[in-house]
Amino acid sequence: MTELLTPDLCVIGGGAAGLSAAAGAAALGVPVVLIEKARMGGECLNVGCVPSKALLAAADAAQAARSIAPFGVAVSRPRVDGARVHGHVQRVIAAIAPNDSAARFGAMGVRVLAGEARFVDRRTVEAAGFSIRARRFVIATGSRPALPDVPGLAECPYLTNETVFDLDAIPARLLVLGGGASGLELAQAFRRLGSEVTVIEAGRALGRIDPEIAAHAVTALRRDGVTVLENARAVRAEHWAGGIRVFVAGEATAREGSHLLVAAGRTPVTDGLGLEPAGVACDGSGILVDAGLRTSNRRVFAIGDCVGGPHGGDRFTHVANSHAGVVLRRALFRLPAKVERAETPTAVFTDPEIAMVGVQEAEARQAHRDIRILRWAFSENDRAQAERRTEGEIKIVTTARGKVLGAAIVGPHAGELVTPWTLAVRKGMSIAEFRDLTIPYPTYSEVSRRAALTFYADAARGPWVGRLLRMLRLFG
Repeated sequence: MTELLTPDLCVIGGGAAGLSAAAGAAALGVPVVLIEKARMGGECLNVGCVPSKALLAAADAAQAARSIAPFGVAVSRPRVDGARVHGHVQRVIAAIAPNDSAARFGAMGVRVLAGEARFVDRRTVEAAGFSIRARRFVIATGSRPALPDVPGLAECPYLTNETVFDLDAIPARLLVLGGGASGLELAQAFRRLGSEVTVIEAGRALGRIDPEIAAHAVTALRRDGVTVLENARAVRAEHWAGGIRVFVAGEATAREGSHLLVAAGRTPVTDGLGLEPAGVACDGSGILVDAGLRTSNRRVFAIGDCVGGPHGGDRFTHVANSHAGVVLRRALFRLPAKVERAETPTAVFTDPEIAMVGVQEAEARQAHRDIRILRWAFSENDRAQAERRTEGEIKIVTTARGKVLGAAIVGPHAGELVTPWTLAVRKGMSIAEFRDLTIPYPTYSEVSRRAALTFYADAARGPWVGRLLRMLRLFG
């Protein structure tokens, strides 16, 4: 006989989103069941953020060795050992894995079930020989790599983020299909580790990023030796004895590589969940939710990569964590809470890094009659000069009166530098808050204050300032 479980919360999926929801609920003493059919930690730990950043760290180390001569330090040319790089990546995963393990969550009080979950009606899920009738359900099943509609591609051996980190040798010639964030991050990493790399992008590389900001990163990749083809539509792929060929519209000769990495976006995982008997609406973009992440079934929420419609599409771990917080407030406490996309930062871990938050210039010009664009270059930052990392700039968008609407940063540590601007956007702060901020010298953070000061540059040169100073001199 199937055992019945009646927790307050049932979470389907043990990736970043699901673990955040389960941990938050358990910390409040709420009975929680967590169901995961594969590996705890999901995409982020096993085949996403963690291994990719470990690979990028290895690539950055190799690049640092090549770039060290201007500091007056001589080293031999770096020799990259693919097997040892692979070992480094796997060790990083292993070091973090206990934080996401079933044992740790069990110790928190979470009932972890290993198996596939399926709704059998609007209030019941079956998994691992149990029936779970929870007060609320959270679907956090994530996403998988999307396969673009390129003739012949399905018949070719190809890599995705789910398999590329299994390589224990550096590809000789890597073709990357897709010029988004993950495609460019991995392209630059493998180039710095010794691969010849070609990126094939149907539109503009980093197409969702402010074009001025994206151009810095694309230029840097090309300077590293990555061939970046933009507005290049792949029309056919084929497997041959030497590897993979990809034919590009308008080119007479195919692009050839020993390996092909498909990085053309992701698609939500919703199959096999029994969404129809659950009364949960879904389309090709994912599970449809309202601004508070509740589905068409009032007892069921969806968070993370599996969310579709107008509230989906931002497939980042930090977005998943934010979703979990919204759902816990709504599902457990029935508090008003919703997703605020404008307050959610985006980061791209190329070198130089990119980070953005809020609205960017093109959107701001559509929404506001008058805006101000404030800039400061990293080449004008003393710490950047000392470390010879002067590529990039900060670009701030404000209203005419100085309210911060958005920020975009491309340069060293951009992912760290965007945090105060995220707070500014969330709180509707004025640029004056940054003008009056005292920042340690010399640090990269000074670019934020220097950009803020440019808001007042024209006023400082205005005739009324001179008249005021002359009047004040009369008083001694």
